[in-house]
Amino acid sequence: MGFGGKLLFALAAWQTHVQVGEAQERGRVYKKAREVADRLGKPMLVVGGPGAGFNRNPLVQMFKLPGHDCGDVCLDIDLGACRACGAEVTKVEASVTSIPFPDGHFGSAFISHVLEHLPTVGDAEQAVRELYRVADEVFILSPSKQSIIAWLHPGHHLWVRQTPAGVYLEPWPQS
Repeated sequence: MGFGGKLLFALAAWQTHVQVGEAQERGRVYKKAREVADRLGKPMLVVGGPGAGFNRNPLVQMFKLPGHDCGDVCLDIDLGACRACGAEVTKVEASVTSIPFPDGHFGSAFISHVLEHLPTVGDAEQAVRELYRVADEVFILSPSKQSIIAWLHPGHHLWVRQTPAGVYLEPWPQS
């Protein structure tokens, strides 16, 4: 194998590692959000249903990685993203920037790989305010800056990072 082949193999291995790590984190964080909602005795909101693509990802299937479920309420701008959710799950077609539930309705809100698709930092800030308005605890996941797929995705407009100190939003370089 020449240098180019070795480089391609290393790049593929690195990106597989990044994608598998993101999938494992998604499963861990979903489980934590579910536990919080159950402990508080309130429903769990999931923004961006599992039908949006994650559970159909070939790496997820190949490595049998934990995905995420629908929570008690699945909210998306396209109800097709909630199609994998069972009849016991309430499906709501709405924007994360205007969540049609009262303050503090949910024990937790779980949102994975959604905010980076919003067109501006202002839109994402509004979405974050809405999430914290309706839920006692909010769990936000987004693509890693190490993900080449994330860099190349034409629908990504923002970098999003949640830490204990807060949620950080910045425009993508190509925006």
